[in-house]
Amino acid sequence: MSNFTKAVDVAVAAGTALLVSATGMAFAYATNSGTANGTTTAGANVPVTINQTTSIRAMYPGRAAVTLTGTFNNTNPGPIDLTTVTATGYTIDAGHVRAGCTGAQGNYTLGGTAVVSGHDVAPGTPSPGSSWTGLTITMKDLASTQDACKGAIVTITYAAN
Repeated sequence: MSNFTKAVDVAVAAGTALLVSATGMAFAYATNSGTANGTTTAGANVPVTINQTTSIRAMYPGRAAVTLTGTFNNTNPGPIDLTTVTATGYTIDAGHVRAGCTGAQGNYTLGGTAVVSGHDVAPGTPSPGSSWTGLTITMKDLASTQDACKGAIVTITYAAN
């Protein structure tokens, strides 16, 4: 056998080996598609309760404004975002109104700007880490007598958002 024949046999064997190894490889590629439908219902929030924690004693005409502070009760399962608390008005107990202490006289003034700490009011009663401060109440010093307001219980109404 000549050298040329051996070289051709080696080349054919190498080519066959290359063909076998090339056909021995496989690639897997698959695609998938589909659609899905689902529904969900958003839960309804329960209103958060605003608590005043400042207890005011000896309110009298001309006294400096008293700063009001408080906490929140959140009975929702998750946190509620609050950024402001406002004092929307006040009422005076019925006995003192009958005695002549009325809101129409302008005996009390609500003011200030509340700062809410912990804007995400966590669930809890009271909510841990959330509070407010900065609103004020003052008893004005009117020209008319304010004796009917001695011992009056002033209930402040608050709102938050």
